[in-house]
Amino acid sequence: MWPIVLILSLFLPLLSLSLWRIRDYRADREKCRSLASIQPSKPELFDSSMVASLPEPAKRYFLYTIAPGTPLYTAANISMAGRFGMGDKRNPNYLEMTAEQILALPDGFVWQMRARRGLMIVSGSDSECWTRFWLMGLLPVAHMGGNPDHARSAFGRYVAEAVFWTPAALLPGPGVSWELMDENRARVTVTHRGFAQAMDVVVAPDGQPSEVRFQRWSNANPQKHFQLQPFGGYLSQFASFSGFRLPTHVEAGNNFGTEDYFPFFVVDVLPVDFPRS
Repeated sequence: MWPIVLILSLFLPLLSLSLWRIRDYRADREKCRSLASIQPSKPELFDSSMVASLPEPAKRYFLYTIAPGTPLYTAANISMAGRFGMGDKRNPNYLEMTAEQILALPDGFVWQMRARRGLMIVSGSDSECWTRFWLMGLLPVAHMGGNPDHARSAFGRYVAEAVFWTPAALLPGPGVSWELMDENRARVTVTHRGFAQAMDVVVAPDGQPSEVRFQRWSNANPQKHFQLQPFGGYLSQFASFSGFRLPTHVEAGNNFGTEDYFPFFVVDVLPVDFPRS
């Protein structure tokens, strides 16, 4: 009798965790399919007249990142590999990682990551609805989201990443506006479902974006208290993907522009493609 009880006491928790992990996988897949379906089926083709009235830095940004005649796809699949910091500036605790992401501003994103150091493996996903990561595919180490603070923080992230990888989603229109900050910097503000996020984009004379910086709603601070604080990243090594010229190296992190800046997200992009709805 006791061996059976012992076996059940071990097996049932493992079964429960496995089913929980399977539910997470299914939610990832369903969310990815939903975001891919948002892709315009017959997108307009880019023309410089679409940005003629924008501030000069914003105009240069679009003329650099989108070639004339490019179908204006607003959702992208991005594959990446690099380092993900689990610590802080003093102790970065970087893990080598690979990730797949679908990005579809303004509706959302899913970032599916797998990271390791030695025998330790952390995997899971992040979206505007959740943050869920598992150790060794079985033990939950982070399972949060589903509240306004998380959603607001995530909105800042994927507006920034739209600057990186889906410039067509930031063309002027409902919910998207641009303003001049200085000769090499423009500010885009995106509003959606009660959220508003302003984003400063620094561009070179030829229009290549080099920096993105903004005030992000975040609890990445010693008090673990949600507040607005500097966030941003550097963009480099641009390449062409289906008519879009996009950065293939990104370094981003908290306290951008201060002495406490910590680039916890350092990646090189592999393929970028645009799913058809």
